[in-house]
Amino acid sequence: MTEILQQVVYKGFLLTRQSKDTNNGIEVSYWVVNSDGPMLLTLPQQRSLFFIQTEDQAQAITTLTEHRIKVSAKALKLTTFVHQEVTALYFDRIKDHRAANRVLNQNGIETYEADIQVHDRLLIERNITSGIAGLSTETANANHTFKALACTKITAAPTEVCLSYLSLDIECSMQGELYSIALQNDTTELVLMIGKPEPSTLNIIWLENESALIQALISSIQELDPDLIIGWSVVNFDFRLLFKRAEKHKIALNFGRNNTRAYWRDNRNDTNQGFVTIPGRVVIDGIDALKTATYHFESFSLENVSRELLNKGKLIEDVKNRAEHITHDFRHNKIKLAQYNLEDCKLVSEIFKKTQLFDFLKLRSQLTGLELDRIGGSVAAFTNLYLPKLHRAGYVAPNLPESGGLASPGGYVMTSIPGLFNNVLVLDFKSLYPSIIRTFKIDPMGLVEGLKSPDNAIEGFIGGLFSREKHFLPEIISDLWLQRDQAKRDKDSARSQALKIIMNSFYGVLGSGGCRFYDKRLASSITLRGQQIMQQTALWIESQGYKVIYGDTDSTFVWLENVECTDEANQIGTDLAKLINQKWQQKLAEEYQLDCFLELEFETLYHKFFMPTIRGSELGSKKRYAGQIVSQGETQLVFKGLETVRSDWTELAREFQTELYKMIFSDQDPSEYIKRVIQETLDGKRDKQLSYRKRLRQKLSAYVKNIPPQVKAARLADQQNQQLGLPMQYQNKGWIKYFITLQGPQPSEYLTAKIDYQHYIDKQIKPVAESILPFIGLNFSQIESRQLRLF
Repeated sequence: MTEILQQVVYKGFLLTRQSKDTNNGIEVSYWVVNSDGPMLLTLPQQRSLFFIQTEDQAQAITTLTEHRIKVSAKALKLTTFVHQEVTALYFDRIKDHRAANRVLNQNGIETYEADIQVHDRLLIERNITSGIAGLSTETANANHTFKALACTKITAAPTEVCLSYLSLDIECSMQGELYSIALQNDTTELVLMIGKPEPSTLNIIWLENESALIQALISSIQELDPDLIIGWSVVNFDFRLLFKRAEKHKIALNFGRNNTRAYWRDNRNDTNQGFVTIPGRVVIDGIDALKTATYHFESFSLENVSRELLNKGKLIEDVKNRAEHITHDFRHNKIKLAQYNLEDCKLVSEIFKKTQLFDFLKLRSQLTGLELDRIGGSVAAFTNLYLPKLHRAGYVAPNLPESGGLASPGGYVMTSIPGLFNNVLVLDFKSLYPSIIRTFKIDPMGLVEGLKSPDNAIEGFIGGLFSREKHFLPEIISDLWLQRDQAKRDKDSARSQALKIIMNSFYGVLGSGGCRFYDKRLASSITLRGQQIMQQTALWIESQGYKVIYGDTDSTFVWLENVECTDEANQIGTDLAKLINQKWQQKLAEEYQLDCFLELEFETLYHKFFMPTIRGSELGSKKRYAGQIVSQGETQLVFKGLETVRSDWTELAREFQTELYKMIFSDQDPSEYIKRVIQETLDGKRDKQLSYRKRLRQKLSAYVKNIPPQVKAARLADQQNQQLGLPMQYQNKGWIKYFITLQGPQPSEYLTAKIDYQHYIDKQIKPVAESILPFIGLNFSQIESRQLRLF
């Protein structure tokens, strides 16, 4: 009688994934977590694979045999995008997989999907994103911190879990010697500090030396056992330094679960960027996470972001010279240093909570299968969602384009009509590019099938033809669209933002040479269709007797020349949107036999609107405008592309433009205000607003022929740093603040010459004023000369 073995199932949220060669083949490991704690799911004796064209099979096997690479082959009912049959090559070792790919490519045999790692392929083919279930005929082994289960199978299993976190921050000397390490979360506030014990209300563990400090950190992380480790520049500063100091002391950084070792990997393309792998834990940098969630700040320093989001900053008097203060406090006031160290951890934790970054990253992972710490990842997200569908439809994915991707036409930008206007409507297509993909069935496989059977295909651009029936991307977009609409109704901002970013990224993916599905016909059939839609929409609006003064990608700006009443203007906006939607539905049904997913919305009514000219020209500018919105009795100014929203202009220019436009939009004469700002600048009353802040985009030594002001200032600063025995700050890119003086650019930290006030009047105040004053009959030069004649 055959014994029936009962399967054990363990469900959890996927944290990390790894694969390695063993004596018994490839072992794949997934660390997962649920409300019962962490668990290690392992799948032994796995095989990695990639594809070749079947016609190359005999030559491939012979070549690999000659190189003593063990391989097995199986012909499949799959083809390439040019309809060539393929064979799968299977390998028992990752080492053989990599060697085989290299050898075959060297011998002119093309391989497909060879870059997909075995631990990722297992997830992708099973549609597993973040929720995973391990199945086994054995009971999980358990110790006091985690369980382990050898699995026979894994499946998708949606899982809700609250991930534990630990905020980490280190303090060190300017030479990189560790002083202290703070750890913090909702239940823990701990500082590890080198030094002799001192009385304190803080929870401080005092250590004898740096080696003991690192060992204490390893023990603390194992004891606190977080799922996530967060921080600010935590990967490329904190962990990079920890690995260096641990190497000096020959200490293995066993930060991982089950006391496994953490590993550091340098980015081959960027020496300033690295990656840290900790089995069972994920390290998330706050800066990268905010950028992934599309947050924008003038500076991503912890001080600036915490000031903007939390209205508080670091516990130090002089943030700019904090390195000197940290060393001073380590030598003379370790309790103060501990408070400062711990407060940085708290700030990071509060920023993560304020911006819902934990929820955002979890949702992104649930929707796309991206790792929690993945930066960007649009191409990987698309591949994760698209590849299993493609395989089931009978295709393998293409390789990256050899050309690196040819540029595709951009979005529609209309040459504007410059001027100062009353009552301007903004009509905006809701997610234009995703709606074009849905409407016109734009899809990688749909392109292949459309070209294969052109008779009933939907015509795209530059030769693109798309199948009406065989496609996946329109359905993927539709599903994300419905989920986002529901998230909006539920007021779930984190989910809504994650869905928006994913959905809107798919055009960029199809137009990127870094994506295996890139095809110029795909991207062009989106952007050129968008241009066509915008141009036709403008014609329909103008046929109703209104003037279109600007159009930009998905927005149309309509001037209601003879309308004074706000209620009437709002009604016209609503009616126009309804009319245009009806026209598109009718046009697409009659000419293309397609359902229309285009949706124009009445977005904004600007009571006052200003479109400047291009400097030195009478032509209207593009992507630069300002407007005044009045909502529920409150007035709001909106700037796009102008000095107020540009970080490379001074605070003086930004404040001046805001106040100047506010006065003009309120029909006030700004002449006296302009005179006052000029005089206060000349009197030195606005010196704090005169610094420039610009990025050094290359190493300082790389600037040879063209030496911009920021580089001159940076070189002066580092010359002075060197003379004072201080670390040089600006040799490897970065940001610098500087002033223009009568002796040229000087760094803000070493300002010695008198500020060149006339420079700021000519280059910061004058350009702002001259762009708008002619539209109200004023002349900046006359105002300035009258002011200067008074003194």
